[in-house]
Amino acid sequence: EGPAQEALQSLSRRLQVQEKEMELVKAALAEALRLLRLHAPPNPLQDPGTPAPTRDSPAAPPGLPPTCGPSLVSRGTQTETEVETEPSPGPPSLSNGPPAPQGGSEEPGGTQSEGGGSSSSGAGSPGPPGILRLVQSPQRADTPRRNSSSSSSPSERPRQKLSRKAASSANLLLRSGSTESRGGKEPLSSPGGPGSRRSNYNLEGISVKMFLRGRPITMYIPSGIRSLEELPSGPPPETLSLDWVYGYRGRDSRSNLFVLRSGEVVYFIACVVVLYRPEGGPGGPGGGGQRHYRGHYRGHTDCVRCLAVHPDGVRVASGQTAGVDKDGKPLQPVVHVWDSETLLKLQEIGLGAFERGVGALAFSVADQGAFLCVVDDSNEHMLSVWDCSRGTKLAEIKSTNDSVLAVGFSPRDSSCIVTSGKSHVHFWNWSGGTGVPGNGTLTRKQGVFGKYKKPKFIPCFVFLPDGDILTGDSEGNILTWGRSLSDSRTPGRGGAKETYGIVAQAHAHEGSIFALCLRRDGTVLSGGGRDRRLVQWGPGLVALQEAEIPEHFGAVRAIAEGLGSELLVGTTKNALLRGDLAQGFSPVIQGHTDELWGLCTHPFQNRFLTCGHDRQLCLWDGEGHALAWSIDLKETGLCADFHPSGAVVAVGLNTGRWLVLDTET
Repeated sequence: EGPAQEALQSLSRRLQVQEKEMELVKAALAEALRLLRLHAPPNPLQDPGTPAPTRDSPAAPPGLPPTCGPSLVSRGTQTETEVETEPSPGPPSLSNGPPAPQGGSEEPGGTQSEGGGSSSSGAGSPGPPGILRLVQSPQRADTPRRNSSSSSSPSERPRQKLSRKAASSANLLLRSGSTESRGGKEPLSSPGGPGSRRSNYNLEGISVKMFLRGRPITMYIPSGIRSLEELPSGPPPETLSLDWVYGYRGRDSRSNLFVLRSGEVVYFIACVVVLYRPEGGPGGPGGGGQRHYRGHYRGHTDCVRCLAVHPDGVRVASGQTAGVDKDGKPLQPVVHVWDSETLLKLQEIGLGAFERGVGALAFSVADQGAFLCVVDDSNEHMLSVWDCSRGTKLAEIKSTNDSVLAVGFSPRDSSCIVTSGKSHVHFWNWSGGTGVPGNGTLTRKQGVFGKYKKPKFIPCFVFLPDGDILTGDSEGNILTWGRSLSDSRTPGRGGAKETYGIVAQAHAHEGSIFALCLRRDGTVLSGGGRDRRLVQWGPGLVALQEAEIPEHFGAVRAIAEGLGSELLVGTTKNALLRGDLAQGFSPVIQGHTDELWGLCTHPFQNRFLTCGHDRQLCLWDGEGHALAWSIDLKETGLCADFHPSGAVVAVGLNTGRWLVLDTET
């Protein structure tokens, strides 16, 4: 973390750019060499005993496509070379690599051939049986031979060395066929001949080279297509729209689970805010399924990190982190205020005003959500208050150099703002400048722990109906902060304003408390990290009821109250659970918890399989949008593919091992 990590990432990006530039330079150099060889004058001294291949060559040897004769075989762009076939008692094979050790040494008066062995006076020496070799054709008498050091002058040796180096690069880059002359935009399959062997046939079949953002990508045409004319010439008429998002970002995010007035559950993952109706089924409000906020004209350009729901239960604020676009230009963090019914963006707040990202958000409650409080992820964690209707900043102050994990307005008084995070609870008084940009002031009072142990983190807090505040901390304690009038001798600004002090403590969980939720009946729910318990508390912090989340779902990250007694619980293993304290909880949304690398689709069922850095292998049902099964691979999974029968699937791991598993079990 910090400047060193940013510098390391910057160097890594520069290295990737330089590698791409080197690939392009090599490709350009190889193309120049190919053109030079292509336009070289014909060789009048060719040995009449060595016939040149023609388009009427006999049928292709076994292992090659039937439409391709020996003269069309190419691993890259081989020019001024001839294909020489030799009888073989065994199965034929292909060779376009380095010469064999026993036949690759230079002999006096001869030059080493490109396909292995040596040649003298244009006659190819016999090589190993069964090898389809590429033999260098003889040069003109007045031209120095390519690999002969005895006949080259000192001034030409560097040029020859460069030529050999470039040829090596060309062989490496163009090994699987090329379409250089068309800019990589169209497939090429010329019949070729002695002077222009540039077909796209290679050992595996036909390939097409494309350039994506300047990077050469080789794509193989399916083996069932025998002619390029069979391929469609344009893009398909269909367009894609986002249908379903798997997973929920609970591993490293907070303030990420709410229930709207419509009954939809709102949460985020990646750049998308998901509105999910647990009943299931297609459609929008009232019909179930999923809807997605992606912005009107322009949505979030990088990962969403926090949410806040307006008191009206319709409007939503979502804050994103900073990032870069596809061209490497920086993208600034911003807050979107949008309508959850129409999915239209109403306001874009703070573009250019925040650093690194938006860490926490809260709407005011006492004045019907007229104001929005934002804490960014800069070193000083700037705290700012904004007018929601105008999108103007009313006040701003540096809050602390420590992490800020939560922010909220008092529901009784919008001039009181609370923040909590690493080793602190701060009570802010916002005064003056209401509605006037930049004229407001923010003053801070620090929460004093006194005789109580000061925790390392205070991840969450909630306001009680009587005005008191409950905080959950990393020691597993719930602290009650009561209001009291400060006198003139109390340090800090504010005069006779109300201040807060600890009046009670209850040990609630083993390990950190990640979430607190005030229910409609006035009771409070707390969610624990290490013990995975969900506890309901009555007045005086008396435990009323509890439930335990199964271990494979992870710890409680967020809690939201649904209809009736229903609860929604987000977990640290990116699952969204639904249920109640009496009946328990079952998953409605599940996902991976780390980078996803392997993905494959079932050959004929609406199912797909994923694996990644979290070592989980998951089979998903595309019809029900549910997890069919998952297993722990014990190692990182990088790739996977179904057998054409669909009965088994192969999975490749980062250790070089690979597994085959039964798809059903």
